[in-house]
Amino acid sequence: MSEAEWRPSGIDWARPRQDSEPSQPSGLMDLLGVAATLLDADGRIVLWSPQAEELYGYTAEEALGQYAALLLVREEDWDWVIKKFAEVMETGRGWGGTFPIRCKDGSTRLVELRNTRLLDDRGDFYALGLGTDSPTLREVERDVALSTRLISQSPFGLAILDTDLRYLAVNPALERMHGLPAKEHLGRHYREIMSPDKFEVIEVAMRRVLESGVPLVDESTVVGFTPADPEQRHAWSISVYRLEDTQGRVLGVAELVVDVSERYRSAMEATETRRRLALIADGSARIGTTLEVEETARELAEVTVPDFADMVAVDVLDSVLDEHRSASDNGPALFRALAVKAAYPTEAVLASDPPGNITTYEADRVATQCVRTGRPILIAHADGNDLSRIARDDRAATLLARAGVHSYMAVPLTARGAVLGFLGLSRARDPRPFDEDDLAIATELAFRAAVCIDNARTHQSVRTAAETLQRSLLPDHPSRLPGLQVSSRYVPAQAAYEIGGDWYDVLPLGGDKTALVVGDVMGSGIDAAAAMGRLRTATAAFASLDLEPARVLEQLDSITSGLEQYIATCLYAAYDPHRGECRIANAGHLPPVLVRSGERPRLLDLPAGIPLGVGGVPFEVTAVEFGLGDKLVLYTDGLVETRHDSIDERLAVLVHALEVADCPLEETCDRLLEGLRHPRDRDDVALLIARAVRSP
Repeated sequence: MSEAEWRPSGIDWARPRQDSEPSQPSGLMDLLGVAATLLDADGRIVLWSPQAEELYGYTAEEALGQYAALLLVREEDWDWVIKKFAEVMETGRGWGGTFPIRCKDGSTRLVELRNTRLLDDRGDFYALGLGTDSPTLREVERDVALSTRLISQSPFGLAILDTDLRYLAVNPALERMHGLPAKEHLGRHYREIMSPDKFEVIEVAMRRVLESGVPLVDESTVVGFTPADPEQRHAWSISVYRLEDTQGRVLGVAELVVDVSERYRSAMEATETRRRLALIADGSARIGTTLEVEETARELAEVTVPDFADMVAVDVLDSVLDEHRSASDNGPALFRALAVKAAYPTEAVLASDPPGNITTYEADRVATQCVRTGRPILIAHADGNDLSRIARDDRAATLLARAGVHSYMAVPLTARGAVLGFLGLSRARDPRPFDEDDLAIATELAFRAAVCIDNARTHQSVRTAAETLQRSLLPDHPSRLPGLQVSSRYVPAQAAYEIGGDWYDVLPLGGDKTALVVGDVMGSGIDAAAAMGRLRTATAAFASLDLEPARVLEQLDSITSGLEQYIATCLYAAYDPHRGECRIANAGHLPPVLVRSGERPRLLDLPAGIPLGVGGVPFEVTAVEFGLGDKLVLYTDGLVETRHDSIDERLAVLVHALEVADCPLEETCDRLLEGLRHPRDRDDVALLIARAVRSP
């Protein structure tokens, strides 16, 4: 017979159908070890499979030609077996069940049997018996039942995918998670169902598991939305396992999906709580480091941007800083901008006033309502109408809209029961709307900043009064000083600190003599300035008596002892132009510098003495030659002292600064202040320079 004769027609043998190609055999049949036997019409064994030999123990040579009942059935079961065999052969109805088979070794094994009648091409009947070990089959059945029940009732999503990552099966839980029925999964690729880019990493992990066999266990958490719940963000923990049959062939992967949204949200809330607590702690540390209103406002802005808001503005009522302007309880409100900060370049900044500017907000604006009611205002989702109420005018509202501002808070700056201004916070790039928790944080930060601003405002008011008093107590230079030219400076401490009690004085004495005085009352504020004024008045009174410098200091010491714990340092020098001499006494003050032409400047070596107010120790007088052109530099410690350098080092710097060639006294004063005094020094400075000149 030729190939054309035996080959069936109707099939394209050159191109077999893809679905007709043989697949790999299932390992389940091998696991069950199904034994096949064939009996003729008389019940003799005519076919015997290798699995039958393994199951029953008889070789083919031992079984073939034997009556099956005599070989495999216990004697007590012969009648039932012969009857059942005849029934199958006569009726053609098969039989199946569990039956005890006698094995070659004499033992009895329970076998799950399936018997059916076969007909050959000659019209003869045969009986086919298929059997497998019953305990093994029951174990497989239990496993399948358990797996089926677990998969169908599991709250976890389960999917089986083939080696091409196409869905073969999904359980009801995964259907609910995805919002798609199982039939819409089957045959489709993983990324067809899980299309967002974030699932690409899971696809890569699946292929890695297929290749390596190493499972991915609860290591990938994906956050996103599903068609089942497009409004609520979910989080899933995904595990992937490789599936193999009993022979080790790779069948695909199993995906286990656990919805951990509650755990994720709890973790996010805990993280947000920690972030907010950290923000408050940061604000406590960084807000109010100085007693300056503007600096405190800048510190508040720097704490809130960018971690809390995209943009912030800090404004105070102008009446708070301007005591001559009264606030109105109705109508427009007048604000002075203190600080504006954005997390990134944005035109929304232009909607706020630059620091220092004064702007009017109408009564219907959010800022005005905030300070009038003293209550914070939260606009979680700001639309066009809201932006019109937030902004000072229509142009500013347009800028906010173009910048994408979508959420806003206005929080009053309240201290000691008074509203000082407001804190305005905006979000644009940050997609999260402000919520009540954010409002609580902002209120806490605003309160801390408001107390600091109020302290700074009060301090500046007191400081201004003290500085005014201090300057009013400092002298004008006499119009004529025989044989002497003088120049002086007084520089108050920076705004963050109190005014001190530094002073200088130039007092004409009898006989063309002049007294040069510098002093420093320990302490600060109005009390120190007042004490300084009393000492200066007393110094002038005792100097007019033409007393020796030591006697003047003794009298001042007695007065200072009665000034309620105040002590002071003082240097008193009496210059006599006729004798070309200075007689100097020191009460615990820094030594003056003598500058003489042709010589290096030097600190005068004087007895240090004790400060005024200590009492009980006499003062000494030192006579110093002071000829034409000589200069005497008197100063307070604010000129030379710093936190980080020793006083000896700083005095050396002062002496070195005076080595410059002779220049006008005014220029020398400015140069010393510029070169020695740090811009943020805490202490004030009194500086007095005298030069001996020819009398007219």
